[in-house]
Amino acid sequence: MELSKSSAKVLREFVEDPAKEQYGYGLMLATRVKSGSLYPILERFERLRWIEGYDEVIDEHAEGRPRRRLYRLTALGEREARRAVAEFYHDVGRAPSWLPRIEGA
Repeated sequence: MELSKSSAKVLREFVEDPAKEQYGYGLMLATRVKSGSLYPILERFERLRWIEGYDEVIDEHAEGRPRRRLYRLTALGEREARRAVAEFYHDVGRAPSWLPRIEGA
């Protein structure tokens, strides 16, 4: 599957901790993908059954916030996401020598 840069960032976030439940705002902060791009990406991955989405079960009054829509990687999604992200970075190619190295990268 051909990934956009934003899709690769979102999938990478899921794959870095496959058991972690993700939610929209947290993904926006972690990936810097804006909501107008993020939610269509999440919907696409749900249709592919790479992630599953469900509504959080909380007492909104006690928590002081609305319920979140949570997403988790499926077994199929983890396999396919790892492959797709690896292909994305492989296709980008090696960084040119003149490009400064980013600390922690």
